Amino acid sequence: ALPISKRKEKASSNEGAKQPKRTKKGLLDRLAEGPVVGDGSFCLVLERRGYAKAGCWTPESVVEHPEAVAQLHREYARAGADVTQSFTFYASEDKLGFRENQAAKLHGVTNINEAACSIAKGVSEEYGTLLTAGLSPTPSYLEGKGKEKVQAEFKAQVDVFKKFDIDFVIVEFFSHLDEILWAIEAAKECGKPIVASMCIGPHGDNSGNSPGKCAVEMARAGADVVGQNCQFDYNISLKTMESMKAELEKEGSSPYLMMQPPGYHTPDVGEAGMAALPEYPFALEPRLLTRWDAQDFARKAYDLGVRYMGGCCGMEPYHIRGIAEELSPERDGRLGEASEKHGLWGACLAIGSLYSSMAQRTGRDYWTKAPPATGRPHSAAYSISLEREV
Repeated sequence: ALPISKRKEKASSNEGAKQPKRTKKGLLDRLAEGPVVGDGSFCLVLERRGYAKAGCWTPESVVEHPEAVAQLHREYARAGADVTQSFTFYASEDKLGFRENQAAKLHGVTNINEAACSIAKGVSEEYGTLLTAGLSPTPSYLEGKGKEKVQAEFKAQVDVFKKFDIDFVIVEFFSHLDEILWAIEAAKECGKPIVASMCIGPHGDNSGNSPGKCAVEMARAGADVVGQNCQFDYNISLKTMESMKAELEKEGSSPYLMMQPPGYHTPDVGEAGMAALPEYPFALEPRLLTRWDAQDFARKAYDLGVRYMGGCCGMEPYHIRGIAEELSPERDGRLGEASEKHGLWGACLAIGSLYSSMAQRTGRDYWTKAPPATGRPHSAAYSISLEREV
């Protein structure tokens, strides 16, 4: 993201400016220069804020509450995200009308996708971020309706993406290799770079394909960036990425790597993923990553070779700020606007605090050695017994 929004630039060229405004470059050009910071969660964050419904997880809020969606986009851009991703997750017509969901009937697939892209485009222009939109899994695939039907669902969204001239396409959250390959094929109609990430752990996809095979096949299909997102925390997902990277190198394939893990610690999910936890989705807060966890993720992922880093379910704007702050040295010192109110590693606590003990809680050493507690005397560390190594 641009460090300072256009509104602030118009108000004063000197007020809080960190660097001159830069020319907007495409995704691949930016990745060639260094890491790109994606944005974070929409479904779970908007559900907590009262603008999305659990279970359906569909994005009709772009029509019903556009101001809430725009606000969340701005928060991610202010946090330092380089990308503004339209809230088109689960916005295929079959998902919008799945079971009891009335979103397709009330609003229509085209209206929802256009509203999502319009909101995101406005924020993207305001902050100078890259504009993207995404395809996600369809009920039609799980119901066995075949490639033609599934790609027809994707096409209805892709037609809107083309209309808004997005900068690149994301295909994400897929747990079956076949379906994401169909999505990549459909996304090619946009004529833009393709980012493809699967919702899988170290065991591979739900069809028995290894992470390495999934990565290689996504790259062969035309994805410029490949990786993993959601369901498994960043420590587990790093293992998945290690497998992907090793197989890609073995095949002589070199797409950029990406990770967008959830904002929770999930060491106890085994092969099932986060949604299998008994406290999902309404009592996950004790598992939330701290901002320092987000920085730890960013550093470990960068060291592994990952260059596109963002977040999925539960990743809040302050997590994205943590990623942007950790990677600031690799991003020409750039920080998001929200970092003006933060202070790296708690430095702000040493300024103006009435409590001397508070002023001492600064620095990387302190915050990496201060393990957070839940404050719940009877809280269990795990929801599910770890009977096998994840």
